[in-house]
Amino acid sequence: MRRLIFAVAATCFVAASASAQVRIKDITDVSGARSNQLIGFGLVVGLDGTGSRSTFTQQVAVDMMQRLGVTTQIFSPSPAESILRSTNMSAVMVTAEIGPWVRKGGKIDVTVSSMDDARSLQGGQLILTPLKGADGEVYAVAQGQMSIGGFSASGQAAGIQKNQLNTGRVPNGAMIEKEAPGELTKNGKLTLTLRDADFNTARLIAKAINVRFPGSAEACDPGGVNICLPLDSKKTLSDLIGEIGLLEVKPDAPARIIINERTGTVVAGENVTLSPVAVAHGNLYLRVSETAVASQPNPLAAGSTVVTPRTQVGAVEERARLVVLPKATSVADVARVLNALGVTPRDLISIFQLLKEAGALHAELKVI
Repeated sequence: MRRLIFAVAATCFVAASASAQVRIKDITDVSGARSNQLIGFGLVVGLDGTGSRSTFTQQVAVDMMQRLGVTTQIFSPSPAESILRSTNMSAVMVTAEIGPWVRKGGKIDVTVSSMDDARSLQGGQLILTPLKGADGEVYAVAQGQMSIGGFSASGQAAGIQKNQLNTGRVPNGAMIEKEAPGELTKNGKLTLTLRDADFNTARLIAKAINVRFPGSAEACDPGGVNICLPLDSKKTLSDLIGEIGLLEVKPDAPARIIINERTGTVVAGENVTLSPVAVAHGNLYLRVSETAVASQPNPLAAGSTVVTPRTQVGAVEERARLVVLPKATSVADVARVLNALGVTPRDLISIFQLLKEAGALHAELKVI
């Protein structure tokens, strides 16, 4: 009974959004309102001896100090106080993502990743780093205290480490210097892009919008819905987008089964169906054992004792049950007829794959 319950739980999980009314804003995006990725190269200082020992990092630090008016160098024929030798810093790449509605002076999080041989960025401080977009323009500057979400401790014989120590974040570490606004309208039209492209879902979205604003929306393809403007001269564009986003539709989900072979998890959508098919299920167990047997010669024979191996091989096959699966109309029916076999989730994975090969499973089978 426990096997049966576990198999049902693994296969009968159905996303509620596939059968319930959802808001348009939860399944679409406004075309033109997109985020932009930023990147920069900087230096983390203040490390407790866990920084880089490479010449590359030392040179980066020297170049930065020279831009600040500090004269120093890495190598010198004679010892001097102006020679830089430090293991308390690391050269890093800084990445961030700026949204379309972030205004100048706003703050965003940044991710900092070491690119040298530093052992840990724990306790480090990111020095002022310009962040550029794909066009080469500086959109933000980042600086602040690192948070790596892990730790390490070690002694002479052993040590312990939790999480990755060469990557961290600076919360609200970047200040916006230049905005990256999106273009909402084009040629007097507003376009909604579906996160999961589907012809019927696009049609349902256009229908819901036309009920509220007659004759304004048209499904141009499975990935987008065009809306002609203006819909209401008394409302702003933000008001109209907000009102459209609150309209509810029932998206049409494709028949799909997702299988995770690493964990044995099976998730099936509500539109999965089966054609009449017969399935036999049984397990084959093989047993191989080795036994050492001593062989001794007769007392008067001229021979010596030797050890010879003895191998025993056996095979036990469970009695397979041939079960006829009728045509199923829902994932609950599919799970019910498959659980009649008393199989585990990992067995269900093999059964689903064979049903697909036989042409009896009418759904997309995706293995991750």
